[in-house]
Amino acid sequence: MKLRLVLAALAITFAAAPSPGAPQEQASIVLQGQPVQGGILTGAAPAGTVELRLDDQIVPVDVDGRFLIGFDRDAPAQARLAARLADGRTIDRLLSVAPGAWRIERVNAPLRPVRDNEAFFALRRPELAQIAAARAKVTGAQGWRQKFLWPRIGRISGLFGSQRIYQGVPGSYHGGIDIAGSTGQPVFAPADGVVILAADRPFTLEGRLLMIDHGHGLSSAFLHLSGIDVKTGDTVRQGQRIGSVGSTGRATGPHLHWGLRWNDARVDPLLAAGPMPAS
Repeated sequence: MKLRLVLAALAITFAAAPSPGAPQEQASIVLQGQPVQGGILTGAAPAGTVELRLDDQIVPVDVDGRFLIGFDRDAPAQARLAARLADGRTIDRLLSVAPGAWRIERVNAPLRPVRDNEAFFALRRPELAQIAAARAKVTGAQGWRQKFLWPRIGRISGLFGSQRIYQGVPGSYHGGIDIAGSTGQPVFAPADGVVILAADRPFTLEGRLLMIDHGHGLSSAFLHLSGIDVKTGDTVRQGQRIGSVGSTGRATGPHLHWGLRWNDARVDPLLAAGPMPAS
């Protein structure tokens, strides 16, 4: 658990190998943060960067050189960060990605299969299409540059990455943070962004679903809401009320589920927002 709460910035500088010929000014990438499964890092690319990649993923770089990268809950132990500069030089180094300390529970019982029928999938397919279309939107939001806030203050009732192992067979892991609450309690935007999906009816699993793009591939999803106070296309500001806690969809009781993604990588909201403040 200690590893998941490491929030101190660690500056990592990668120097570009000089090209043959006359001496050139050294270029470097600076990262702020510790590479860890489920974590996100910001950084600055050197002037003249024309392409930046994390493994096979293109990483957008703003005009001031700032960028964001993230690591999935199950990210491998090494990742390749590569920058190509306009003068032909390259920066190419391996990042060591520390393992996350996930809560794993081993259960001496078989994994029971999900018994969803064709009627369920008939509803689910268009919902998944809406979610995929929302994640594909590029809004130019700049909330990714901010220190994230908690969308509500309360008891954490479910940790990101927690998982049950049923007689050696892993079940699906928890893809977000659950925060206990009562129906109707307010939910606030953790950072600036643009609303990319505001469900006009409850989805089969997520219930009333709200998704906000924070820019550079980073997006938040808020599940099981009882109400949504914004609409698709709205620009929201950090701390703005965006909805209300509920228990819609597949939920055993009222709570807020907050999920955070960088592109296809599921990342830990706790590492983005820091320890939950005292209520």
